[in-house]
Amino acid sequence: MNILAIGAHPDDVEFLCAGTLALYAAQGHKIFIAIATNGNVGSPTLGKKEISTIRKKESLESCKLINATLIWMNFDDEWLFDNKETRLVFIDAIREAQPDLMFIHNKLDYHPDHRNAGQIAEDCKIPVSVRLVKSNFDYLNKIPHMFYMDSIGGIGFEPEYYVDISSVIDLKERMLRCHKSQEDWLIALFDEKPSDLMFKQSSFRGLNAGYKFAEGFRQVLTYPLISSYKLLP
Repeated sequence: MNILAIGAHPDDVEFLCAGTLALYAAQGHKIFIAIATNGNVGSPTLGKKEISTIRKKESLESCKLINATLIWMNFDDEWLFDNKETRLVFIDAIREAQPDLMFIHNKLDYHPDHRNAGQIAEDCKIPVSVRLVKSNFDYLNKIPHMFYMDSIGGIGFEPEYYVDISSVIDLKERMLRCHKSQEDWLIALFDEKPSDLMFKQSSFRGLNAGYKFAEGFRQVLTYPLISSYKLLP
């Protein structure tokens, strides 16, 4: 299968579903990670161009760990909105990956870029397969199945299914820690290292499911429903 995860910012996918992606990669599936914004306000000291360049490089390093293909949409961080231009870029990302299934942000996450990225991706589910919706890539002959990813911190999200990521938690941490530029920045903002918060959330979700570490998901139940949780590893 082709698997596509769409994150609003560099490091979102690593935090929320990298364990699941690593399991898919180990099974031989093709992984794509699409990042909507370039992270160009994510630094306490660097300018926008410099930090966005660094964050793209960090994303590429993370992708290499599971042989994933990076799709860089390059919207400005904090200013992701739903309009025709944005939808066409999302449609291109999905058509490029030709996914059988996708992971997207849920509608209750804390950050507007997360919520908007998830809603835009969900709203592109049908247009990607419509012949007369023209973009830089050919339309798909299938409609991908979608899963909502957990919220950061697990707040406001009740998973319906858990993936046991205990065997790949170290790889998930390595992927997240590729985003070195964010450690000091997020400590300054939230007084916590992203990897520490990730371990807390993965452990808590594991406790919910009876595993040591887990990631939680819900199906996107908009018509047409293509498949089921059997698609998850």
